[in-house]
Amino acid sequence: MKTSRWWQRFPIISFLLGVWLPAWIMAQTTPPTQGTTSPKPQNDRLQFRLVGYPRKHNEGRIEVFYKGEWGTICDDDFSLSNANVLCRQLGFVSATGWTHSAKYGKGLGKIWLDNVQCNGGEKSIELCKSRGWGNSDCTHDEDAGVICKDERLPGFVDSNVIDVQVDEDRVEEVRLRSVVPTKKMPVTEGVVEIKYKDGWAQICDVGWTPKNTRVICGMLGFPHERKVNKNFYKARLRKRAAEREARAKVNVSAAARLPPKANVKPITSGLKKRLPPKANVKPITSGLKKRLNTERQKHQYRLHSVACVGTEVHLAACPLESNKGNATGSCDGGMPAVVSCVPGPQYVQNNGLKKKQLKTTSTVRLKGGAKLGEGRVEVLKNNEWGTVCDDRWTLLSASVVCRELGFGSAKEALTGARMGEGMGPIHMNEVQCLGTEKSMWNCGFKNITSEDCQHLEDAAVRCNTPYMALENSVRIVGGRTYYEGRVEVQVGERWGTVCSAGWTTKEAMVACRQLGLGYSMHAITLMCGEHSGTNELHHSGGCYTLVVDELDEEEETWYWDSSNVTEMVMSGVKCTGSEMSLSHCHHHRTISCQKTAAKFSAGVICSETASDLVLNAPLVQQSVYIEDRPLHMLYCAAEENCLSKSAASANWPYGHRRLLRFSSQIHNIGRADFRPKAGRHSWVWHACHGHYHSMDIFTHYDLLSSNGTKVAEGHKASFCLEDTECHEGISKRYECANFGEQGITVGCWDLYRHDIDCQWIDITDIKPGNYILQIVINPNFEVAESDFTNNAMKCNCKYDGHRIWLHNCHMGDAFSEEAERKFEKYPGQLNNQIS
Repeated sequence: MKTSRWWQRFPIISFLLGVWLPAWIMAQTTPPTQGTTSPKPQNDRLQFRLVGYPRKHNEGRIEVFYKGEWGTICDDDFSLSNANVLCRQLGFVSATGWTHSAKYGKGLGKIWLDNVQCNGGEKSIELCKSRGWGNSDCTHDEDAGVICKDERLPGFVDSNVIDVQVDEDRVEEVRLRSVVPTKKMPVTEGVVEIKYKDGWAQICDVGWTPKNTRVICGMLGFPHERKVNKNFYKARLRKRAAEREARAKVNVSAAARLPPKANVKPITSGLKKRLPPKANVKPITSGLKKRLNTERQKHQYRLHSVACVGTEVHLAACPLESNKGNATGSCDGGMPAVVSCVPGPQYVQNNGLKKKQLKTTSTVRLKGGAKLGEGRVEVLKNNEWGTVCDDRWTLLSASVVCRELGFGSAKEALTGARMGEGMGPIHMNEVQCLGTEKSMWNCGFKNITSEDCQHLEDAAVRCNTPYMALENSVRIVGGRTYYEGRVEVQVGERWGTVCSAGWTTKEAMVACRQLGLGYSMHAITLMCGEHSGTNELHHSGGCYTLVVDELDEEEETWYWDSSNVTEMVMSGVKCTGSEMSLSHCHHHRTISCQKTAAKFSAGVICSETASDLVLNAPLVQQSVYIEDRPLHMLYCAAEENCLSKSAASANWPYGHRRLLRFSSQIHNIGRADFRPKAGRHSWVWHACHGHYHSMDIFTHYDLLSSNGTKVAEGHKASFCLEDTECHEGISKRYECANFGEQGITVGCWDLYRHDIDCQWIDITDIKPGNYILQIVINPNFEVAESDFTNNAMKCNCKYDGHRIWLHNCHMGDAFSEEAERKFEKYPGQLNNQIS
């Protein structure tokens, strides 16, 4: 006897299944049309990668690994919102742009997605609308690419291939909410809150430990934690809760006394006649309702049972328990977690903190970073600074460095000289920290040998730093992009412009840093509405200046009056270049500016990368010698002002000049090419030597007495900036011949040989003695660099009237402060013997 299926016993159910089931199956097998949501892969976890050429690590053709195969995304309907979702899936904080038409080359295989439309907030590209997986009418000529902001999300490893697993409970953003009203920044104490949905939720403090507090403080940019007065907060929060409850009762009672809704006309109806037609007035009752809900609201606890070990760089890395589903729960027997943090010295406003709590190291430093708390890691050994090799470089080791320097835990442990290559020795290799060490020197490491590492492997960090809200008091307006425009600052309640008198690269660097936009590539003086006869031009209604781009084509950069701000509120700004805010620089107490009109305002062009020039000090020391050169061979040099003033009264063409000659090799160890500030259209041709001058002054060559007085100088113009040689794998880009482009590529160097005209100091009038030879590159800061402290080089110099010796040649920041003090006081060699 056959057993009938259960639904066959029920005719209605059998009928419904017979009609609906085939329709449902058809719906599942029919390819989705444009505008539907991409179906989620059932078993395969998505992977993403950036590929193509030429590209940097944070940009490229976007490829997706799905169903065992790598494929691309078509550029149809592509947008910055799509790029933001993809960059976050790749572990970057956001996107800065996107590309179309296979800019990074054509991919192979499948085109997995087409007509992708995201709103930007999706957790994964698979949650955005599209034609569906594998449904595309594109070719690989339309492969899309993304350009991501070079900053990693917490918890993501720095890898090019990212395994993606969407985690709705992932904790990404944490803040401290101060219970005591204060205007001081940064906020160092308060209730811990995590970003949850469109608001914030609290953490239950039952079982809360100092190790949890250490992790929270590290995330917020603080190196240390301290004990909090829990009783104070318990009383304060209880009092606030009681006040909320009392207000809620009063408001509920007031609402109850209102007449029935049917008998009451909306209060706004009478107002509408007295308001402009487009006025948007909400009923007063809706505002009351919103306030009532706010008053009734209690703490929303999203997390409990937090169990950090204290070395985690992010709360997401700790064992956590969150309330199930989308719910927030209660905290039986507890209260919201409260923490108190100790800020680093550069963020201290409270003098009540003990000095020993704020002490930082003098044996570790960061170089080459655009922002405070990031850069190449350098350590001091035997009074000489050197770099750290990136072998086994991890977030634990990077966090020890960050906390040692007065910042929080590390956001990123960067490898591959991502913050530029160092010069000089490499002191440490295979650093392995537990995360609890007070200093990097307490961690395990290997001493370096020349075969182990090169500067291409220099380690770097990005540290968590306290939020200071400094970007809220400065803005740039009127540019083509977010990175350029006229500078406006807030003084008190007023917004106004900055006087351009004395506005230089250093001041512009501070403005860009304050905005979080990296380095300043140009400090611009705007002149609108007048033709000055130089680079500034007149155009009705706007301001602009001429900028020469990398292709050396004249390009008009406009700074429109896009705001109503015309008042000048700051003048006499003078920065060292290291300040966090323009308000921290010296400036006039009262406005003093010869041209106070808004059209004479200061402007900037910011960039996330910059060049960094350093001199090869050992080569200078090895190549030095004296030459007595006949005057009849120096006419060209005299014409270019490369001799001392006394040469003008010499008995030309008879006699000679005594020249201190040496070779100089200038390396670009930064992250952007070094380009002359002036465009090719304004370079000056010098027929005598057959070359163009692209900068008025490129280097200063000076001979100083022991007390620092200049006794002789060289006049070195930038007669030719070019790539003489480059590191392996890097191609030359600049060559001066035939009116070619001038500059120095990243990873290349420009060699000025000792036998080139003007590569000297005229010491004809110098008496025998002990001196200091000083060479300074880019002395007027005409071109932006990531680090100006390494632009100077010094040597001890001994001259006996016939021969010369250099020793202790070093960059200005290569030695410890103690060694530098000894160098400056050193009288020079007492004899001609080199020890």
